[in-house]
Amino acid sequence: MPGVTPELLALLQTPEGTEALAVAAEVGDGEPLAAASALRARGFGAELSAAALTQASLRRRAAMKFGPDATGMFFTRPGLEQATRAVVAERRAARLAACGVTTLADLGCGLGSDALAAARHGIAVYAVDADPGTAALAAANAEAAGLADRITVVCADATTVEVERYDAVFADPARRQAGRGRVFDPKAYSPPWDFVAGLAGRVPRTVLKLAPGIDHGLLPPGAEGEWVSVGGDLVEAAFWCGPLASAPRRATLVGLGELTGSGLEQAPVGPVGAWFYDPDPAVVRSHLVAEFAELIGGRLADPAIAYVYTDEPVDTPFARRLAVTDVLPFSLKRLRALLRERGVGTLEIRKRGSALVPDQLRKDLKLSGPHAAGLVLTRVDGAPTALLTAHS
Repeated sequence: MPGVTPELLALLQTPEGTEALAVAAEVGDGEPLAAASALRARGFGAELSAAALTQASLRRRAAMKFGPDATGMFFTRPGLEQATRAVVAERRAARLAACGVTTLADLGCGLGSDALAAARHGIAVYAVDADPGTAALAAANAEAAGLADRITVVCADATTVEVERYDAVFADPARRQAGRGRVFDPKAYSPPWDFVAGLAGRVPRTVLKLAPGIDHGLLPPGAEGEWVSVGGDLVEAAFWCGPLASAPRRATLVGLGELTGSGLEQAPVGPVGAWFYDPDPAVVRSHLVAEFAELIGGRLADPAIAYVYTDEPVDTPFARRLAVTDVLPFSLKRLRALLRERGVGTLEIRKRGSALVPDQLRKDLKLSGPHAAGLVLTRVDGAPTALLTAHS
């Protein structure tokens, strides 16, 4: 548990530790040595001072994920990186509660974000983590939130839990390995994929939190695949199994809307229009681009490229919309001349279906001028194409 031993965690929860955390929150924004000196001057030992300053720093970072709750929680850097955002956990908990779930086994609970959200919805949670330090932090966070009576945290191997005792199972397998970073092969998850995939056969109401790049082919029969984005960032995929499933595929833009469909439809193909739409990554990863195109009366310009076009502007939360000013076959010389003629010195580049590297292209274009524009590198009917768009 980097930065916090079990002994230090216990000390941080004492009146002295609470005072050290309060002082660290006041001085922690300053220069590190000065902040440490300030705590030492108040009579706190070096070890407690360092731990309090680390927690104060992590709490400030955690505010983006957890909001005001972060000020009373305990974190590690890896745990914070992997923790579910509070708005995503809240939405998942509400959905579980609406489906009648009253008891939940949380396998791989981490710092407890999902357990806290479920408990706030009246669900009794049995939270499990294989790492003793992480389990201790989850228990501390449940206590800090006043939810210790609804959350039981244990340090155990998830594969040993009698999941059949609970209404539902939520599993968040570890997708990082020490010294190796992110793990992309589900077979390398911990607990292993075979165990995770088999949970729905034991407890029909099972939810699996997975990496956004998870293969659709791993979706259990009859389950719902959901891809979730927050503020345009694709943050996770979730497989909702058994009676929890309500659509084959779902793209959820938290706070903005949801799009559902089969994920198998094909969008119409036609010419580039006056308006260009770059769908939210949750729409793309959930394979719901055709459903999105139908929603706005749009079309693709290439069947393999997930950009959508319309002739008239349509307001939508599911994509970024830009006005197309020019369409030309890609040619570095021609593009450079056009941008020079327009006096474009700032260029926002997006691409799909192009091998060009935006930073290198900017250098090659030798941009100069007072104006800004957008450039889309794509394919139209298989041909490399450049679209100029009005800057937004």
